[in-house]
Amino acid sequence: MLWLALHLPLLPLEVFTRGGQSPSNAQAIAITSSVESSATVVAVNRPAQACGVIAGMSVSVACALASNLHTLARDVAKENATLSRIAAWSLQFTSFVSIAVSGEILLEIEGSLKLFGGLTRLHQHITRSVADLGFNASIACAPTPLAAQWFARSRMNLRVQHHDALRHALEKLPAALLCDNETTRNLLENFGARTIGDCQKLPRDGIARRAGQRLLTNLDRALGVSPDPRLPFVAPQTWSAALPLPAPVANAEALLFAARRLLAELCGWLAATGHGVQRPKFEFIHEKQIVTIITLELSSATRELDHLSTLLRERLARTELPCAAIEIAIASGRVTPLASRNLTFLPDSAGQVESASRFVEKINARLGANAICGLTPHADYRPERAWRACQPGFNSSDSAASSQIPTLSHTRPLWLLTAPRPLRETNAAPHDDGPLSLLAGPERVEAGWWDGQHVARDYFVARNKAQSLLWIYRERDITARWYVHGFFS
Repeated sequence: MLWLALHLPLLPLEVFTRGGQSPSNAQAIAITSSVESSATVVAVNRPAQACGVIAGMSVSVACALASNLHTLARDVAKENATLSRIAAWSLQFTSFVSIAVSGEILLEIEGSLKLFGGLTRLHQHITRSVADLGFNASIACAPTPLAAQWFARSRMNLRVQHHDALRHALEKLPAALLCDNETTRNLLENFGARTIGDCQKLPRDGIARRAGQRLLTNLDRALGVSPDPRLPFVAPQTWSAALPLPAPVANAEALLFAARRLLAELCGWLAATGHGVQRPKFEFIHEKQIVTIITLELSSATRELDHLSTLLRERLARTELPCAAIEIAIASGRVTPLASRNLTFLPDSAGQVESASRFVEKINARLGANAICGLTPHADYRPERAWRACQPGFNSSDSAASSQIPTLSHTRPLWLLTAPRPLRETNAAPHDDGPLSLLAGPERVEAGWWDGQHVARDYFVARNKAQSLLWIYRERDITARWYVHGFFS
């Protein structure tokens, strides 16, 4: 087996700040262990580090070093929820993901290496993707889950694949990783055991008596001598997430940066569960609990991040916020199974349908839901009434009315005039910049007596002097006037 561990050292800070782009001149922020005066600093951002504030420092000392320091109490519940969403997102890379008690996320990736082109490519892909989510992560691989955790926790981005190299790599790690209390750490320090390699040289019986059996158990689990079972993470059936903004945002388009990070989480979960989303809902929370809601209406389910981001950008461009937003929330809504499809070297009909569908969705997002419509045949012999407007992508063959559409004996043109145009007549012959030659016809259309829009016409295909084909008709009444109704070419 091969395990990949994600260690997120700044998670307490990033659950509050990853919604912004963190410019270099941002306010100094520190996350504290509690709201009490005796609290300590848990995590800091770069502006706070530049002032000398570090993790483990008391809040009073930190405020003395940085007069403009903004402190936030640690939110463990929000961290756990974020870890669960990252674990769900990670399932797109492997079928087995586990959340460790210490906060690391473990992926069993042995069976995924060939799919992603080897360990190096998979490691690079996950590293880039985690950064796109807005997290600083230390990533390491090892044949055992505990060893991978230790490497990641020590910021040693190693990729150890074989047990032969594992023992040698573990020897360099600090001995403090073997124990979880200060007393045992001091005891190992007194023994002169500063690394795991030093501990391996000590008698096991003596270590067990003085430091406890747990230390040796952890060492054996890391080496793969003892089993180390992990509980699998199960992806949720629905997905929702919220992201606070580091500062109020009044420009709707500026919200896309934070929203894209949540969308990346959503798309990862969709890929892991094999689903697509069709009506994702975005909520932009403002001060005084005012909420702006945007729902994307897609003609077909998708899980592609770039497409969803493009649609949201178009909607945000025409959205006016009532006031500055302080938080973004996204809910997947109802999801549908999305089967994968094989790619082809040459364009095919499926790709053309998908391109047209995305074009329609983009226009609707930019101009509004009713900006574009489709056409479907309607059971009526009258040409101007033989169609109806419908939702783009409507398939008339799926409706019961399609079986009632009249079968026509002649070809009709695709280009019909909004209203028939009268033609000049000379000696009862139709003229349009010259005499017209009748090539085919007549096709008699007599209908509409049931709705008060009665027509009685004889249609012909005619050619003008420019060799264009016209669709003309003559009224079957006492006037017998000629009209042009459409064009073939």
